[in-house]
Amino acid sequence: MTTPEERLIAARTATLELMASLSGDWDGVVEASAQTGVDDEHDPEGATIAFERARIQASLNQAHAHLADIDDALRRLRDGTYGVCEHCGGPVGVERLGARPTARTCIACASA
Repeated sequence: MTTPEERLIAARTATLELMASLSGDWDGVVEASAQTGVDDEHDPEGATIAFERARIQASLNQAHAHLADIDDALRRLRDGTYGVCEHCGGPVGVERLGARPTARTCIACASA
């Protein structure tokens, strides 16, 4: 059985790897569009390139947010507040933390 810290560190590593991959994808799309001189608005391929840029950017934004959540969970682990609901002060619950290690609230508060 892995500890919460081990799970968070593994998730952080995976998120950083994902971000590096997405950054490479972004660079590839930008380079490809620069080489072809595509006009996003008028070229049939332009819409595809614009969509890919938007998709990659959205994925990068989501990965950055997830990394911030992981770093915050690691901080809570260090200062002894991990697993304590930020709203009611009760326990978040082992099952919830197992499913969502970055959870800040118990299920009751999250549902409210």
